[in-house]
Amino acid sequence: MYYFNYTNINRCNTDYNNNTIDHYDLVAARYPVKLTDYYASLVTSADDAIGKQCLPDIRELEDEEQKSDPLSESSLSPVPGLIHRYPDRVVLLVSNRCPVYCRFCMRKRHVGSGEVPMTKEILDTALRYIQEHPAIHDVILSGGDPLMLADASLATILDGIRAIPHVAIIRIGTRVPVTFPERITGDLADLLKRYHPLYINTHFNHPDEITAASRRACNLLADAGIPLGNQTVLLKGVNDSVEIMRRLMAGLLAIRVKPYYLHQMDLVKGTAHFRTSVLTGLKIIAGLRGHNSGLAVPHYVIDLPGGKGKVALLPDDVRFDGNLLTIRTYTGEWVQYGDIIDPQE
Repeated sequence: MYYFNYTNINRCNTDYNNNTIDHYDLVAARYPVKLTDYYASLVTSADDAIGKQCLPDIRELEDEEQKSDPLSESSLSPVPGLIHRYPDRVVLLVSNRCPVYCRFCMRKRHVGSGEVPMTKEILDTALRYIQEHPAIHDVILSGGDPLMLADASLATILDGIRAIPHVAIIRIGTRVPVTFPERITGDLADLLKRYHPLYINTHFNHPDEITAASRRACNLLADAGIPLGNQTVLLKGVNDSVEIMRRLMAGLLAIRVKPYYLHQMDLVKGTAHFRTSVLTGLKIIAGLRGHNSGLAVPHYVIDLPGGKGKVALLPDDVRFDGNLLTIRTYTGEWVQYGDIIDPQE
């Protein structure tokens, strides 16, 4: 397997402010920094909604309380490159490269650590595992970003999955339409539509990311018959307001992308400065209902630590006790979750 041959990835040498330059190498030594020329062109300052998502921040090094793998993905990996958390679906980590290394990434421990995609041996072992577990009906390609792989590499992986009779659907999680839209070509769309039913979940976090280029990328995929969903992460100082979320969700529908999830920040080491309270997220969902189409209201979810899985947050499934929440999982188990208290609420 090999990666797509791209050239417009840069180190972002633009002097947006002294803090960025002073701490760039210090942060990058632990958490790699990379972004495309396209995404860099959307940044007006290190403090705008785009800059906060992609430019290094010294606070990444100050967060020592959270964990590098809070979702226990390593313990849920029966073979290399595969995560099996839910009975009927698995995640294949086919890449550890992204066009932009998001500063809030749930896999900061993994993304950018080397430039080697999934090897044939690892892929064969993962496919064998799926073949031997007929309860698996849904395979999700993730990483890194699967669409950073070359078309031929993607075809090899997708052919292998489609050869397993009990796999009903394939999903791809990608931020490429947002951060590297020129990667979405007619050839790529034609390749992907050979593997229907195939779904793509992309990752817009702010209305400023909806541009002519990202719209064109989504149109190419939608015209190929690929249903598009979106998973937004709730980020402090980026999109933690009702007004921004209303514009984002309505804008997504206009480019044929269905809002799917609004994620509470995972408790990943190096990302604590992005974390909002759960109450903030609940207020945003309440502010969307009735003001936006029901199609534009995502599920607000927490991916619980310890591999307990995603839980959609509704008032009757959350018990508040100060900053300690008790949340009911999809299995009916009640799990405690330490929230933060926002003095503004």
